Amino acid sequence: MTLEPIGIVRSCFGEKFATPRQPGLCPSAWGELVFHPPYRSREAIRGLEGFSHLWLIFGFHETLAHGWSPTVRPPRLGGNLRVGVFASRSTFRPNGLGLSLVRLEGIDVDSPDAPVLKLGGLDLIDGTPVHDIKPYLPYADSVPDARAGFASAEIPRLNVEIDDAAAADFEALPERARHLIREALSLDVRPATRVDDDGRVFGAVISGRNIRFSIHGGACRVLAVTPADWGVDG
Repeated sequence: MTLEPIGIVRSCFGEKFATPRQPGLCPSAWGELVFHPPYRSREAIRGLEGFSHLWLIFGFHETLAHGWSPTVRPPRLGGNLRVGVFASRSTFRPNGLGLSLVRLEGIDVDSPDAPVLKLGGLDLIDGTPVHDIKPYLPYADSVPDARAGFASAEIPRLNVEIDDAAAADFEALPERARHLIREALSLDVRPATRVDDDGRVFGAVISGRNIRFSIHGGACRVLAVTPADWGVDG
């Protein structure tokens, strides 16, 4: 079987760093799915407007060349303990495929690339190839009493503060972009093995902006907000 991408994601996340590790963790995140010409058909999405959420089957395009590993170190276990790759959602998989549940916020039929799917709550970086779409079915896909193994604990959140030096630039952003930045940074985006780097200054590309921040004492402080070369902004 040969997999051919049907389209590409344009996302508010410009790089892997600071992109949430699961969909839905940043409800304010946005993006769009632009179909490649062979699949750019309104007939192919007829009826899709009736669904609120979609499953995207996508490719881990930035890590595919690194191959796969039979065991991985999930961030939820501190990045130190190993589990089998099939007991994780690691990017280092045999076929480099991922699965993401996103919100369908609308369908743009006026764009030159129409139809374009407008997405919310996504966890995909800009440029992610999508191989297929399936509608989410609440009666079949929701399992309220499911067990989540080692990942069952609630994800802790950091308090996000805006430094005085960054306040004006931060407040100038659209409201959704401000919410997104707070949501993304509250997840403590540092590698699991580097959570003792209190005070170190990090940078992330979110909503077409370079966000400089540091984490200390359970709080994340945004130090600077400047334009980025890349941008799907808010």
